[in-house]
Amino acid sequence: MTVRSVLMALGVLLCLGMVPSVQGQTASGAANQTATPGTQTGVFPSRPIRLVVPATAGGGPDLVARLIGPRLTEALGQPVVIENRPGGNGTIAAESVVRAVADGHTLLIGMDSLIAINPWLYKKMPIDTLRDLVPVASLISNGMVLVVHPSLPVNNLAEFIDLARRSRPPLSYASGGNGSQHHLTMERLKVRAGITLVHVPYKGGAPATAATVAGEVAAMMSGTSTANQIRAGRLRAIAVTSPMRSAVLPEVPSIAETYPDFEMTEWYAVFAPFGTPEPVVERLRSEVIAAITHPQTRERLLAGGAPQPWITTREEFAAHIRTDYERYEKIVRDAGAQVD
Repeated sequence: MTVRSVLMALGVLLCLGMVPSVQGQTASGAANQTATPGTQTGVFPSRPIRLVVPATAGGGPDLVARLIGPRLTEALGQPVVIENRPGGNGTIAAESVVRAVADGHTLLIGMDSLIAINPWLYKKMPIDTLRDLVPVASLISNGMVLVVHPSLPVNNLAEFIDLARRSRPPLSYASGGNGSQHHLTMERLKVRAGITLVHVPYKGGAPATAATVAGEVAAMMSGTSTANQIRAGRLRAIAVTSPMRSAVLPEVPSIAETYPDFEMTEWYAVFAPFGTPEPVVERLRSEVIAAITHPQTRERLLAGGAPQPWITTREEFAAHIRTDYERYEKIVRDAGAQVD
């Protein structure tokens, strides 16, 4: 068979829809999407799915991933394998997902700190978080909690700020890493209250919490996943960063009650590499929403100190990401935070 005849045969197959077409992708990763109903084989999923988590085991993103993973496995008929890749405030995990084949078999649990804060903290980013990743579905949104080791002689925000002003050497605080929401939120409080604290970064929220419980540091901004540690008396909650009191810790006042303009929340969501076929994204979105809103998932989220699921339309979530991206430019600049 000649080359010409092979090309003619392929053309016939294309016309009949028997060979999936491949649309071009721009270098910037704008919104071009393939229109195929699945992957190269036409079936999705056709192999195990990797769900990459940019945090250590036991951290907030990891806990959420392990809640939805089994339900996605059941719904999709393929194993969902959780892969923890901490480092770079999520950049290492995100880059591995961006470089993967864009067929829906590699996904990312992404946080606001990775998507909307990192670009302002790092002078160089290996990926463009707004263009190289496709939002699949939002998962949860939550405020942070200022917690201290129980040995610290403070019971409220005013006492904490007063002690921080008087302490020599300065009090230390833990975070889930440079550029994490834990880090930026405490830096913002430092600026707002006019205090000095020493930052001690850890490789994720779980080891940062463990260090605070052990008394290696005096305080940290944690997620509400530390609610059980607070209830057990291993940590003392001072204030929350949401504009109103948290349903998880209703007895804890908000920082906004002292500083009305202070509000910091974090969110998690599922992302796919740019170029993932639109029907695959929609299938994944439907199953992710079903997994995170399942009654048993809601119950376990609440028991673990997490809020109810945060469900948005794709348009609402895209607008929220853009708003956060623009908002954090000013917050990072005002805090004077810089990672490199």
